[in-house]
Amino acid sequence: MSTLDPEDWTELRAIGHRMMDDMIDRLAGIDSAPVWRKLPDAVRHGFGAPMPETGKGLAAAYAEFLARIAPYASGNIHPRFMGWVQGGGNPAGMLAELLAGGLNENCGGRDHVGLEVERQVIAWSAAMLGLPEATGGLMVTGSSIANFIALVCARRRHCGLAVRHSGTAGRKLVGYAQDGVHRCVPGAFDMAGLGSFALRRVGTDAAGRIDAASLDAMIVADRAAGLEPFFLVGTAGSVDIGAVDDLAGLAAIAARQGLWFHVDGAFGALLAVSETRRALLDGIERADSVAFDFHKWAQVQYDSGCILVRERQWMLDSFAQDASYLTNTARGLAGGAPWPCDMGPDLSRGFRALKVWMTIETYGAARLGAIVDRSCDLAQRLAARIAATPILVLMAPVALNIVCFRVEDGGAALDDLNADIAADLQEDGRFVVSTTVIGGKRVLRAAIVNHRTSERDVDDLVDAVVAAATDRRG
Repeated sequence: MSTLDPEDWTELRAIGHRMMDDMIDRLAGIDSAPVWRKLPDAVRHGFGAPMPETGKGLAAAYAEFLARIAPYASGNIHPRFMGWVQGGGNPAGMLAELLAGGLNENCGGRDHVGLEVERQVIAWSAAMLGLPEATGGLMVTGSSIANFIALVCARRRHCGLAVRHSGTAGRKLVGYAQDGVHRCVPGAFDMAGLGSFALRRVGTDAAGRIDAASLDAMIVADRAAGLEPFFLVGTAGSVDIGAVDDLAGLAAIAARQGLWFHVDGAFGALLAVSETRRALLDGIERADSVAFDFHKWAQVQYDSGCILVRERQWMLDSFAQDASYLTNTARGLAGGAPWPCDMGPDLSRGFRALKVWMTIETYGAARLGAIVDRSCDLAQRLAARIAATPILVLMAPVALNIVCFRVEDGGAALDDLNADIAADLQEDGRFVVSTTVIGGKRVLRAAIVNHRTSERDVDDLVDAVVAAATDRRG
């Protein structure tokens, strides 16, 4: 008998049933709970205890979970969580996590069904975005690693095989993205050894889209200065305001200038399943690579990012390595090549694709597209309510599902006031909104992503902000 398996499975079944019931009850009643609770100091400090020599058993450990962990989660499954672009998860995905844990698949390689499920999800994703059948891809933690993989592939394609053993050898490679690009893109340049300064930031127009004329001029000037442009990023859903670059226009520039065209579509790529807004992605089908997350608008549990690369061979050229203990064969469990570990940096990989597959099989693309449309419609409703409220000012165009606004009541210290309002709402457990800076001013930022969010939620947010401002001013 294993030292980790119980001698009597009856207790495990009972506790397991209770865990599932508790989590389902949590989802069913989430709208009546606080969005967020501040972690008490006593609970926080309790996680500094030394590793126990003797375990207390599953029942006691689960009791600790209920007391010290479950009440203090970040709250992104709540319909009034609008702080950041984080999906709310879904019941099928939650149960798929249990199934994946039971199978405990290592999806780094070898010939088993976990890899076929992942290949199915990659094929669905490529078709969703209009990419060719030859497209390769992987499930990864999120768009941060997905953008990094795309950059490594682009570097290998631009520099040739030598870059894998000799590095860039002093070559001055540069890439381009709009001012509002996510922090993970300069981070990818940093991790790839190019340096974050090698990412050139291009100004945007009034709608928050990259300025094509400025981009073209910058590329020409950089080449004249001895730099090597090789990578162009189009943003589909910018961080602060949700803007979508003119992807067709950027694809044309990339083709003309000989650049790898990458799209960071962390949440905006899911516009592809929208009935009313998919045209915003026109041009994405011409991308050499696309990074996006299923754990945002697709409502899959964390973590479930995805990288697609137009030619699978480009991934193999960039990541495959020889190792005797990983030799694949024509027969047996060592078959099924190429493996995911040949197309990305990870060898140990969980069965992420199962929760994506289960979500899509359960709900279908049309229902996911309806969530995208509803989120954007609710954002327009919130913008209209803000416009009709005297002390509130809309601070940026509402392109998709992100609304940036500000209390401007004629008083002083407005940046501090808006920051305090966000913290007040969070600490009261009523709403979670975040803040950002638009035009040098601190503003409130509501990102509507959760499939549970309703019209009443966005209406009540306006009332709560006004009430918090009134309380602050006394």
